[in-house]
Amino acid sequence: MKNVSVIGAGTMGNGIAHVFAMNGYKVDLIDISESALEKGMTTIEKNLGRMLSKEYITQDDLVNTINNIKTNTNLSEGVQEADLVIEAATENEQLKLTIFKTIDKAAPSSSIIASNTSSISITKIATATARPEKVIGMHFFNPVPVMKLVEVIRGYDTSDETTQTIMKLSEEIGKIPVEVNDYPGFIANRLLMPMIIEAITTLVQGVAGVREIDNVMKLGMAHPMGPLQLADFIGLDVCLNICKVLQEGMGDNRYAPPPLLVNMVTAGKLGRKSGEGFYNHGSKELIVSKSFK
Repeated sequence: MKNVSVIGAGTMGNGIAHVFAMNGYKVDLIDISESALEKGMTTIEKNLGRMLSKEYITQDDLVNTINNIKTNTNLSEGVQEADLVIEAATENEQLKLTIFKTIDKAAPSSSIIASNTSSISITKIATATARPEKVIGMHFFNPVPVMKLVEVIRGYDTSDETTQTIMKLSEEIGKIPVEVNDYPGFIANRLLMPMIIEAITTLVQGVAGVREIDNVMKLGMAHPMGPLQLADFIGLDVCLNICKVLQEGMGDNRYAPPPLLVNMVTAGKLGRKSGEGFYNHGSKELIVSKSFK
């Protein structure tokens, strides 16, 4: 594989593009929004600059990585030469089905099509294509340039060849792949979301405050972030969507999103991406949102 197309220039998409480009792949970064592409490239350049200042990479590495990425607002055009297409759009099933249908028509028949979905069925996504054996999940973790894990999710029809190719490719870009079968939430979110749900419920019940709940998990369980800070980091809207997918897919109300989470998303308090969630994110210091003081 030489050419990789990444759909979506947001946090996950620009991170995925960064990693592939830094490992010598030619990357088409695709988004319908020109401003999103500009913001994504600015983020990549900033992250590379940070790596350069810490002497993790050289100036040549930085320049080569940037030169390996080109941007495109036309999805069909951007996947025409792709050996691998990775969709990293919003966690919305209908949107992903539409995108995969377009990719299937425009990308070479030999291309593997992957989704960075954190919860939506790969088997369902594959139904939008005429190549379900070449559809697979590549669930990267944020921040992509730093986090080693990739959940590699096999759909019902995903072939052994496709799976082995993606497992090997993940290792070649410095990641550690874990093969997972296609069940709601896969592994990471099947385990993570109940913790976040319980943390929110604990907060609502007045057992403890935001910082206290997070500190228990950080100091007592050696988690790098507490569950409420992590929910902010993921995006409360993303957490809400994952909870809904789990609840529907598992047929289990244990995964039902807490009313507080629903209300916060409705109010536009989405966590770090909006500037406020359980914490305020306007400064380097982590400050609990005034709503929870």
